[in-house]
Amino acid sequence: MPRSNVSDPITWREEPHASDMKRVREIVVSSGFFSNAEVEVAVELVQERLNKGIESGYYFLFAEKDRIVAGYSCFGPIPCTEESYDIYWIAAQEELRRSGLGAKILNRVENRIKAIGGRRIYVETSSREQYKPTRSFYSRCGYHKEATLKDFYSPGDDKIIFLRVL
Repeated sequence: MPRSNVSDPITWREEPHASDMKRVREIVVSSGFFSNAEVEVAVELVQERLNKGIESGYYFLFAEKDRIVAGYSCFGPIPCTEESYDIYWIAAQEELRRSGLGAKILNRVENRIKAIGGRRIYVETSSREQYKPTRSFYSRCGYHKEATLKDFYSPGDDKIIFLRVL
């Protein structure tokens, strides 16, 4: 995708299309952060939503520039809770990272969650140094570190859980 900036017109949609599986894969791979297994999970969530609809429990928000998905988020209600939601994925094409697109996606996701009755949003990430910008992003966007699960992903790689109360 050619370099552009966040001030370019963005169109938004919530319903996934079959073609989104390919773009989600490309976007997630472009970050260089995720393992092959994690990339497959990102794509499988789109497939799950396509197969089961909203009953899948997975909601999506796609940001398009020039009719191409430039970033997206996958989120959903946490089973057995009343007002708690997880954000499973939020990602922007690598060329658009640090352009403000991620913050725009996150803001729209938060507004959508609030509109459907959510009040608590949880996001998890890794403690690895590579994810320091990700943790800083959530902090800048009003999330605070709620919990650390030691050695969750592997020895020395903790799960950091962030929370934002709407």
